[in-house]
Amino acid sequence: MDTTNVAVIGAGAFGRNHLRVYRELEASGAPVALKAVVDLKPEVRAQAATTYNVPAFDSIEALLAANLGIAAASVCVPTVHHAVAAEHLLASGIDCLIEKPFAATIAEADSLIALAEAQGRILQIGHLERFNPAVAAARALLNRPMFFEAHRLSVFTPRSLDVDVVLDLMIHDLDIVLSLVDSEVEEIRAVGLAVLSRTTDIANVRVAFTNGSIANFTASRVSTERVRKLRFFQPHQYLSLDFARQDLLLIDVTATAGLSDGELAALIERQSKPEAPGEPKHPSAGLSLSKVPVAAGEPLRLEVEAFLEAVRTRRKPVVDGYAGRRALALALDINTAIAEHAKRVGGTTSSGS
Repeated sequence: MDTTNVAVIGAGAFGRNHLRVYRELEASGAPVALKAVVDLKPEVRAQAATTYNVPAFDSIEALLAANLGIAAASVCVPTVHHAVAAEHLLASGIDCLIEKPFAATIAEADSLIALAEAQGRILQIGHLERFNPAVAAARALLNRPMFFEAHRLSVFTPRSLDVDVVLDLMIHDLDIVLSLVDSEVEEIRAVGLAVLSRTTDIANVRVAFTNGSIANFTASRVSTERVRKLRFFQPHQYLSLDFARQDLLLIDVTATAGLSDGELAALIERQSKPEAPGEPKHPSAGLSLSKVPVAAGEPLRLEVEAFLEAVRTRRKPVVDGYAGRRALALALDINTAIAEHAKRVGGTTSSGS
């Protein structure tokens, strides 16, 4: 099997993770070779070059001039630079994995999709939660889900302040729900606030789909805790997914029909925690709630492996440009709704759109 030569464009927090994963795959014997890193900042570039023992360049032009036989690249620069970087790579015959969000605008996303198709290039968007093993386990149990509730909370960090919380955090859950519902958006209601930055730091959104499904999303980067959870309800079942722990709980609603809301909440809380020695289980626990087996795995590594597989086989990526565009379009529509809500109530916010 031919070895795929890869480069990472951008050696910030995301870029360093891509560098690590490529190097780990290479060390494990996978047919991939990390050949270069590109970053504008001399100190960042030098650190990446030393850490990963790889040639470093200050531009894509310099990388291409070195004739290293690069076939694929991860684009991990700030979102506003995604289009320029990816356009240069795609036009040069290089397949691209672009970190989320896909681009800064829909026009940029459309241009990149068209260019990738014209050049016959693989274009994958970095919605890594699609590769979370708990999501894969939940997808196997999908049966007309009608209500979703997503919470993605983080403590404040100066990372990714070039985009608002919707494009930074919530977009992960938007992509997941869009892939599970497979229906057009009918209505958006949203509110958001800028707290510690100049863009929206906390947002709450309600999305109605044409098939009748409803999804509530909450995202915050000014929380005191880190939460990554999605719950959804479908006929006779309730599934609770923890992205960080890679846990999936399945509740048979029919079996818990006789329980009050408080009893059901206590049951879910009890079963989501390790059982204390000698602590009796709820009498309905064995019938109503089960922990779905999930094969652990690092989502980013699984995402990169899927990208490399698409590069080798020339098959459509799991998260292609159209999927990335759809999530981006919904995120931008949410930001518009946040701005409109602020005008109606006389408040102030910045959507970053």
